[in-house]
Amino acid sequence: MPLQLYNTLTRSVEPFTPADPASVTFYTCGPTVYDDAHIGNFRSFLAADLLRRWIESPLCELANDERPEAERATGRRVVHVMNITDVGHMTDDDNADGAGEDKMQAAERRLLESKKAGTAHAAAAVDPRDPRSIAEFYAARFVEDATKLGLKVAIEAAEDPTLLPRATHNVPGMIAMIERLIERGFAYQAGDAVYFDVEKFASYGTLSGNSLDELRGGAGGRVSAENQASKRHPADFLLWKADPSHLMKWDSPWGAGYPGWHIECSVMSLDRLVPGGLDRVFAQTGTVGGGAFEIDLHSGGEDNIFPHHECERAQSCACTGGERFARHWFHARFLLVEGEKMSKSKGNFFTARDLFAKGHEPAAVRLELLKTHYRANANFTEQGLKDSARMVERWRRVVASGEASGDKGARPDAMLADFADAMMDDLNIAGALGALNRWAGSLEAPTRADAAALREIDAVLGVLGLAQAAATQTEIALFTGVEPSAEVEQLLAERRDAKKAKDFARADAIRDQLAARGLAIKDVAGGKVEVSRA
Repeated sequence: MPLQLYNTLTRSVEPFTPADPASVTFYTCGPTVYDDAHIGNFRSFLAADLLRRWIESPLCELANDERPEAERATGRRVVHVMNITDVGHMTDDDNADGAGEDKMQAAERRLLESKKAGTAHAAAAVDPRDPRSIAEFYAARFVEDATKLGLKVAIEAAEDPTLLPRATHNVPGMIAMIERLIERGFAYQAGDAVYFDVEKFASYGTLSGNSLDELRGGAGGRVSAENQASKRHPADFLLWKADPSHLMKWDSPWGAGYPGWHIECSVMSLDRLVPGGLDRVFAQTGTVGGGAFEIDLHSGGEDNIFPHHECERAQSCACTGGERFARHWFHARFLLVEGEKMSKSKGNFFTARDLFAKGHEPAAVRLELLKTHYRANANFTEQGLKDSARMVERWRRVVASGEASGDKGARPDAMLADFADAMMDDLNIAGALGALNRWAGSLEAPTRADAAALREIDAVLGVLGLAQAAATQTEIALFTGVEPSAEVEQLLAERRDAKKAKDFARADAIRDQLAARGLAIKDVAGGKVEVSRA
């Protein structure tokens, strides 16, 4: 069965059929770099990374891939682009008029307050009054975290920065697209703002399931009274805001100001992923046809569906003459933590680097964020993180034993087929991991072929190549992949004394006590005990 994938636009699971099955174009809505990305952000980004890796895998089949078998066996190329938002995203992003303040200005205020209190981690590195300095600081930290978690687009951007385009670098293109929309009758100036006219785009609301009547009825909470009088429809959304007092501003035909949030992704995706970029779009729109300017995949979190992706699709199609903008829309659902919505006030709000600082390996964090189906709410738990760490460690042992084996062995085709069948079914990651773990648990003496198969699967999962915690040696223990603990060392000392006294029942009880904490112990040379994830 070729890859079947849920498409938000059609609300159905359908074959994924890119325009060119040998080379897929993929755009992901990335972070707003006004703070560190949290694990809910990375849940969405890693779901996209998993999809990208699966499409690239030789194990993945596409319904319209008619290349010779030898070519299909090499996999396919995915050009994956993720934007960095450093202007235009407002604190009230559900508001059609871009209510609240620019998130970069919110970062300035937060950092100034933190600096005054002596708690700002960025205080020594950035000028809180310089939004570009703030953006550079947090963008660098995002790339660092994303690279640790194996996000391929971030890794590749080290060689090709155009894969992580910045909104501030693309404002001229945004201005040009807004001019194009005005020329085509899809946008208009009202007072100090330029709006997209949603009534001119017949299928506005299709992606999110909203109707214009519903949006009109709900306008009271979304649209400011100040701007409402000059708008043609309550759902008309902001393309440009003239505001010479704004911290980040550019000259435009409508006055010095800044772009709306939605316009940036249309510009950056078309410019980077369509051959010839925006110049070709603007030159040939209306003669080639909108389908020539579609991208294959567009992803984000479910909170991006409305208004961001609905607006992005509308303005992109209005500009190009197309109907979909993206052939396939892919959205990951929200992440819960210990069954509750993430909240700083509840103490269950974590960034990726918070978890790294606690001693959790990137591989375990990545797997924990990936192992729940992207269309189900994931529940991130401390126990789940420990289970993921044990799973990764089990796979490492299979690979290490297999690669050290003198037995070449036979390729485990049945397991690979079961893994592929699950992934082909709308990225059924639970089924895929189940097939992998049943097979791994059945191996008594892994062979080189087993190790090679697991490495092939890991090209999709992306965990085995991530950095491991360095081994730390203490007087009694060698901590491998886990943080040293005085409490654990005390138990190990008690176990050592129990063994000397031939109280083997007590020694075994301590081993079981550590195992219950997810720790495995092994006596090694030099009288020390190796402590690792069980």
